[in-house]
Amino acid sequence: MKNFIYADKFFMKYGIEEKGYLSIIDGKFGKFQKEKPDVNDNIIDYSGKYIAPGLVDTHIHGLLNADVMDNTFEAINTISKGLLKYGVTSFLPTTLTDSIETLSESIENISNNYKKVEGAKIQGIFLEGPFFTEKHKGAQNEKYFKDPEINILKKWQEKSGNLIKKIAIAPEREGAVEFTKYATKNNISIALGHSSSTFEQAEKVVNSGAKIFVHTYNGMSPLNHREPGMVGAAMALKDTYAELICDGHHVSPIAAKIMMDIKSRDNIALITDCMRAGAMPGGEYILGKFDVNVKNGVARLSSGSLAGSVLTMNNAIKNVIDWNIATLEEAIKMASYVPALSCNINDVCGCIDQGMDADFIVIDNNLNVHETYINGVCKYKSDK
Repeated sequence: MKNFIYADKFFMKYGIEEKGYLSIIDGKFGKFQKEKPDVNDNIIDYSGKYIAPGLVDTHIHGLLNADVMDNTFEAINTISKGLLKYGVTSFLPTTLTDSIETLSESIENISNNYKKVEGAKIQGIFLEGPFFTEKHKGAQNEKYFKDPEINILKKWQEKSGNLIKKIAIAPEREGAVEFTKYATKNNISIALGHSSSTFEQAEKVVNSGAKIFVHTYNGMSPLNHREPGMVGAAMALKDTYAELICDGHHVSPIAAKIMMDIKSRDNIALITDCMRAGAMPGGEYILGKFDVNVKNGVARLSSGSLAGSVLTMNNAIKNVIDWNIATLEEAIKMASYVPALSCNINDVCGCIDQGMDADFIVIDNNLNVHETYINGVCKYKSDK
């Protein structure tokens, strides 16, 4: 089956195209053309609207009162369906630090059910922990912190059917270098976070293959003029990606701009780190085994520490544009192609290019999501 999408603007992998027709053939992107197709072809008219790639959230714990660590199909399906409203078509369900047994259950739940979800596609698993250190633990449970072990990762990857795409570690933990080399060799992206690492410790692990900094600035040793720390490593080390939570609470707009300017926007992955209170009213929630209070759009533990966010990806894009620190094209790329690239899933999602699955969103110039398509089929339509 062949359709054509007409719109005022298309955010293609290779750049922006103005007013034209994008073909969708059997759920895949075809060619873009300026001339109107034959009258026999089905044309879907989005005059006045823009077509952008489906957004990719590679760091998300929950949404709509569901959490990945609930370890049920209902939870990951609720998240999957809920994400469509916010323009997300692909995501990595993200775990929290817990016992090896509980994490194994979570991995098993996702791997048994990831093809069954009804909304955004599950493109892999992100394991946020348990290989962290205490000082910058954030909302991670220090009771289960341990040194990274290759044998544990091997078992998890076997259990997942090679679905693990990213795992976060603290580079100062014993065995981090060997663990990183093994994971990288097996196409698992190593991310660095929840760490008191020195610059040199981070650099050693990056030189071994690590390439992502987890929610940069948060949960890591700060930049100091005598010890650059993890933040300094994120800024200085080439060919790495910095995640940013651009909700205005985790990172100031100025700090976000500094990181973007230093690394370039081609190396910034916008993430949400959203927990179960996302798209829910304020109040009391649970994150892992911790009580969380959500008030005025901020999720905090009783200690006052931030506990994930309630940010959605479309709002992350809106924020960086409203803060005047990125263009629309840059913001969309930071929320789609860059996160996909950082986790080695850019072959299946993150851009509009011939032959890729036709996962895309219809937006207006105010960045409202009007429709979300999966495999060329409209799965969400705004009632506004």
